[in-house]
Amino acid sequence: MLVNDDQPTDPDDAADAFDPFSLGRRLRHLRKEHHLTLGQVAERSGVSASQLSLLENGKREAKLSMLQRIARVYDATLDDLTAPVPSRRAQLEIELEHHMRSPLARAKGLPTVRISPRMPIDVLEALVGLHRELAREAAERVATPEEARRANAQLRDEMRARNNYYGELEAEAAKLLNRVGYVSGPLSQHLIGEITEHLGFTLHHASDLPHSTRSVTDLRNMRIYLPTAGLGDHDPKSVLLQALGHHILGHTPPTSYGDFLRQRVETNYFAAALLMPEAPAVRFLQQAKDRRELAPEDLRDAFAVSYEGACHRLTNLATEHLGIPIHFQRVHESGVIYKAYENDGVTFPKDSLGAIEGQPLCRYWTSRQVFDVPDKFNAFDQYTDTPDGTYWCTARVDRADASGAFSTSIGVPYKESKWFRGRDTKEHSVSRCPDESCCRRAPAELTQRWSGYAWPSARAHAHLLAALPPGTFPGVEDAEVYQFLDSRSGHPED
Repeated sequence: MLVNDDQPTDPDDAADAFDPFSLGRRLRHLRKEHHLTLGQVAERSGVSASQLSLLENGKREAKLSMLQRIARVYDATLDDLTAPVPSRRAQLEIELEHHMRSPLARAKGLPTVRISPRMPIDVLEALVGLHRELAREAAERVATPEEARRANAQLRDEMRARNNYYGELEAEAAKLLNRVGYVSGPLSQHLIGEITEHLGFTLHHASDLPHSTRSVTDLRNMRIYLPTAGLGDHDPKSVLLQALGHHILGHTPPTSYGDFLRQRVETNYFAAALLMPEAPAVRFLQQAKDRRELAPEDLRDAFAVSYEGACHRLTNLATEHLGIPIHFQRVHESGVIYKAYENDGVTFPKDSLGAIEGQPLCRYWTSRQVFDVPDKFNAFDQYTDTPDGTYWCTARVDRADASGAFSTSIGVPYKESKWFRGRDTKEHSVSRCPDESCCRRAPAELTQRWSGYAWPSARAHAHLLAALPPGTFPGVEDAEVYQFLDSRSGHPED
């Protein structure tokens, strides 16, 4: 997973970065552009015609010294050899070859075809079009909600098995921080610039960045683009470090939705390990634990990160270094879980695939009760009795985007609350979920009064990840709707 960022010492090693087939098509294009035969190029370069033929057909990897000799024949530079081929036919040949060598084509057992100069261009167009459509359908299929939920559930199991702690990522972050001279405290903008430069990248801001992206990395020119107008609720420092993380962790284009999720978890973790380095963060948390004053907002303030980022980092380090089992939630004001993690025995609602995201959370849990608290400045702390025991939780509300407000919450079993500030809270609730009588099912008289007479319209995002959402209308809780109508109707008789 990790890559060495040292530069090659042997110049011939640089040729390893060339894709043989693409390079071969460029060599053929240059030869034909100069109206030369293989024999003529062989005579002028000292490279045999048979070797040139293998190079042009992508069946041999060239050494840098050989490429330099060939380039001189065409009065070209090495950059010319790696430049895009202007010929439409050559572009199609290169794309078809890449498709035929792709993991998708191999997994499907698709046959390869010999791409010869005599193959009609309309045949090339048709074959490339078929491969493109196959790739598009595969991308749609792996990104379905069912696949997303299944991949999320599998990844969460892996995270729980390792207490959400990735030692190899911590080590990689520590090595990078040491190289740029980090000592302690928040990671400064200057040091982030040093990290970017050390990895060979330059940072650019663009006003026309695709609206669906937070960043775009140009690996050819080693540039990272961020939007000029800002990133909403996303910390620009974290987004930049995540983009760099894909590079230093050696990520390749994901081949499945599970692969995509794993890469996202790794880059998020890596960025957090840079912003809140393990050694000083653990030292800070251990001292707070000794004082029985653990609080995610203190970690946030100490390292100048977001509250959500501090809560995430606490789950990375709490079990491994402090011996505290813990759970994390990010919940929309509608009650739908967007993110969650646990290793403390708490039971989150799950669908048949074991997925948590998209499921409605009990309205008596801290992460939902916090939306009704007038004080949005301070953390809201609460004990909640559940069928699995009593948990102490702390939560805050922040408005993420136009879709509404979100709460971020961490919690621990009752016996672990002694380490946290806020353990003396008087707030207390009782949750009987998954018993539907707790908050899912309306009282019998309300159901009898309003069943068949209520027609709500759900917010679109509220049920996108849910497999079989509760209630008549996906993403809508019947009990809430019935209670709302009942409170405004004067309790009419049937």
